[in-house]
Formats: sequence, structure tokens, C-alpha cells
Amino acid sequence: MAILTLTSRANAVLAGAISLTMLAFSASAADISVKHASGETTLRERPAKILTYDIAALDTLTALGVEVAGVPKGNKPDYLSKYAGDKVATIGTLFEPDYEAVAAAQPDLIVVAGRSRSKYAELAKIAPTIDLTVDPENFLAQAQENVRTLARITGKQEQGDALLAKLASSTASLKEKSAKAGKSLLVLTTGGKMSSYGPGSRFGMLFTDYGFPASEEAGITKGTHGKPSSFEYILEKNPDWLFVIDRDAAIGREGAAAKFLDNEVVAQTTAWKTGHVVYLNSTSWYLVGGGITAMQATVDQLTAALDKI
Repeated sequence: MAILTLTSRANAVLAGAISLTMLAFSASAADISVKHASGETTLRERPAKILTYDIAALDTLTALGVEVAGVPKGNKPDYLSKYAGDKVATIGTLFEPDYEAVAAAQPDLIVVAGRSRSKYAELAKIAPTIDLTVDPENFLAQAQENVRTLARITGKQEQGDALLAKLASSTASLKEKSAKAGKSLLVLTTGGKMSSYGPGSRFGMLFTDYGFPASEEAGITKGTHGKPSSFEYILEKNPDWLFVIDRDAAIGREGAAAKFLDNEVVAQTTAWKTGHVVYLNSTSWYLVGGGITAMQATVDQLTAALDKI
């Protein structure tokens, strides 16, 4: 009997040790390591309170069914209108954080990207911060990876996979059609001025990721601000398709791109004569960018334009 009792006690001790080991393992396994544009951040648990300066992340988190606790001031698309009022904490602007407001919110995670990425180091001193900046030359792949990252962080992998599968399928279908569309030119209008963007530029994904043949050579308009352009330049390139981003409309000003381009010079182009002038969703392109909802809307709009041929 004594032997049995000692054995039982030994088993109990062993079981307890195993239990403690498993608890320690579980705690370690709960850590979420996130590699991002500014380094690597480890989260000790799933974030319950998220602040984001990245509107693309706000777009994706909303699509995943995750509530965001703080956003920057500024224009937002209609489907994110609930973040435009005062029901959610305001944490500064896209370019300049309100550090006191951020600290007061006691966030579990802060997201920056693009316009706000220069503030990464300062924000990381307040709470775990990730930088989801996307390289325009690898836009679609990196934007999709950001969706996976946010889905993994928030435990929404199933929802994220479903959204990405739909995007991948519709993008593949679009590229089959766009390859036959003829040469294309993309311009951005603002304040009565105009710039063009080709492959490798801020909006070069039209050509690289969505498959439209470019009127301009790769690298000529590489960069954020594009190449200063004119009506005569559009006529010189004479595109089969002309795509237009109205920056004024994206930032909440009264957009006038359609009226601006309606002139006798542009009217001589093939694109204008055939009705192949597409005014892109400026909020999706200029403001939101790589959010899953914005990307799907972009693919849907481009596909609809080609389906009218």
C-alpha cells in the first residue's frame, strides 16, 4: 500500500509539473510576432484596443469585424463614416499624432503606414506599434500580406482568407481582360493642375498589378508626385484608355476633374472618342489604398469599365 501511495504522489507531482510547463508554453505561444516595414514587434496577447493612423488598416479591420478605438482626423469614405464623428477617439492627423491622446487611450496596438510612418519610433514608446507601409512597386502582394497580418493579430484568419480569395479570383479575371485593353494613361488632377503616373510610380499598380498596358515607360514617373502633365501630353500619348484620379474629391474638396478634362485637346484622343475615360474612385486610390474593401472596389470598377466594351 505504501508503495502505491508513494507512486500516486509521484504521479501527482509529475502531473503538476507537466501542467505548469504547459501553462508556461501556452503563455509563450500566445505571443504574436509581427514583422513589418519598420522592424518586428511582439504582442503578448491579442490587442483589445487598436489605434490606427493608416486608413487602409482601418478599412481592413472594419471588413474583418474589428472595432477600432482611435483614428486620425480627416476625410474618410462613406463605408467608414462611423469613424468620422466624435464617437471614436481622435488621435491627431495622418501626419502628426496627438501623443497625449494616444497615451490617454492606453492602446494595446498602434498602426502606422505611409504618411505616418515617420512617427513610428515615438509611438512605439507608448505602445506596441506596427508599420504597414506598402511599396507601390509591390503593391498588391504587400497589401494582401497586411490583410493577413491584421487577420492573424485579431484572430480573424477565416474572414481574412475569404476576403483575399475573392480578391485574388476577381483580380485574375480582370488581368485576362486588361491585357487586351490597349495602351493606358493614368493622370491625377488637383487644383487645376495635372500629373501622370506610369509603372513604378505611386499608382503604378494599375499597370503592374492590374495588367493594363502603359502608355509611359517604366520609371519615367517613378515617385510620389508623378510627372507634371498637360492636355497636350495626353494627346501626344493618345491612350486607348484614360484613367483619372480626382485628388480634390478624395480630400473633401469639390472635385472638377470631368469638367477640367472636357476640352478640345483631350477630345482628340482615342480614349475620349471611344468613351474609354474612367474616373477612378479617388478615395480608394488616393486615401485608402491597400484596404481590402478599397482594393475589391477598385478591381470591381476596372472590371465593370472593361465589360462595357
